[in-house]
Amino acid sequence: MKKTYVPKSGDVERAWWVVDASGMTLGRLSTVVASHLRGKHKPTFTTYEDTGDHVIVLNAEKVKLSGRKLTDKMYRHHTGYPGGLKEIPAGKLQKAHPERLVEIAVKGMLPKGSLGRAMGRKLKVYVGDKHPHVAQQPKSLAIPAAVR
Repeated sequence: MKKTYVPKSGDVERAWWVVDASGMTLGRLSTVVASHLRGKHKPTFTTYEDTGDHVIVLNAEKVKLSGRKLTDKMYRHHTGYPGGLKEIPAGKLQKAHPERLVEIAVKGMLPKGSLGRAMGRKLKVYVGDKHPHVAQQPKSLAIPAAVR
């Protein structure tokens, strides 16, 4: 009788991937990035373990939103004070903090709770095409043309 292989958190080998977001649709980019952060591309994927890789997203300011999302899509958060609901349209958020737009989209696709937060910490998003993770020797993540 064969035993099922269960990866331990110390046995997981984490690769570093770099993605160029220029010209990509936000949702389609986010699904690929979230899948790699979770580790779903690996044969050792386990739902209750963090088996994912690190992902670096470059050119966050060049990501596209389809339709009228730049004006109609709202990002909301509450300050915790009475009447403290803050709203910002996606277009304004993209101009002010384009890296936050990508982070919010990807982290919304990760599991909720401590496991999802641990996966979210492996996401690095940068404006422009420079990043400080050259020492990790990240590989380019090939995104299929059907997803672009």
